[in-house]
Amino acid sequence: MKLGAIAALLAGLALAIFLVLHIGIAPVLGAIASVGWGGFVLILLTALPIILFLGLAWRALVGPLAPFWVFFVSRQLRDSATDLLPFTQIGGVVIGARAGILGGIPPVVAYSSAVVDITAELMAQVAFTVLGLLIGLARLRAAPALAPYADGLILGTVLLVPAIAAFVVLQRQGSHLAARLAARFLPAAVAQTEQFTANIEALYRQPMKLALSSSFHLAAWIASGVWLWVIFRLCGAEIDVMSCIAIESLLAALRAVTVFIPASIGVQEAGYAALAPVFGMGPEVGLAVSLLKRARDVVLGIPVLLIWQAIEGKRAFAQSNERASS
Repeated sequence: MKLGAIAALLAGLALAIFLVLHIGIAPVLGAIASVGWGGFVLILLTALPIILFLGLAWRALVGPLAPFWVFFVSRQLRDSATDLLPFTQIGGVVIGARAGILGGIPPVVAYSSAVVDITAELMAQVAFTVLGLLIGLARLRAAPALAPYADGLILGTVLLVPAIAAFVVLQRQGSHLAARLAARFLPAAVAQTEQFTANIEALYRQPMKLALSSSFHLAAWIASGVWLWVIFRLCGAEIDVMSCIAIESLLAALRAVTVFIPASIGVQEAGYAALAPVFGMGPEVGLAVSLLKRARDVVLGIPVLLIWQAIEGKRAFAQSNERASS
């Protein structure tokens, strides 16, 4: 990890610990305990549709080059790596693409489609943030602590549109730059680099594929709001689905802004603790919900990462034996 990422991680951890101590350990643990083991199993199960839609979003770009389970598992691995390993989201994207390659997706296709998938996800997030603002803007303006930030959220959402356009331009220009550098310094890699560039260009010339991928991403965002509603209800909170969609959209926007903090540690906890009172709940409930989501990430993510490491290790060992025998 770079020093900046380490500093951001430590600052996030400090913020999370401060919030637990400031709000109170007892009420937070009380809200978590009210869920029970059966409730936690329900939390695990109701998160699966999110990954389902995310896998469909990637598959919409790639096509039927591999069974759907490859896209499902690869996307779960990507999210687990982002949530549990000291990487930014880009590191998770690379690991997810690598898993897709192990599942039979051609390497150049896996990496180029993963890059375009980020664009599709950002496009869907703009729509999701707009939906959340439409639902929750009145409540935000009525909350003394958050009212000053309401206009900033609107401005940030508007600025996301040109930001996505710039991101697409950088993708395309960056791929051309990679091709030129490969031609100069790595002639053997030119064919793959040029194919990578061609694949990105081809995907952007197919707006229906991009629109379908974005639609699945939007469905995943909405499913995440429904999942949040399940968790809040299990904690005993009286809240409707639309309010949870608003909370999740605002939290997703906050995480996007603080993407440099690994796993948004501290940011997620502060966001839920701040937004819960806006929608009629105590901050301890918001913090409990955040910790339950973290628990789900750990319980599911650690086995996924260990299995991936075992598969990679077995493959590397087999390749080493092949080289030794040749």
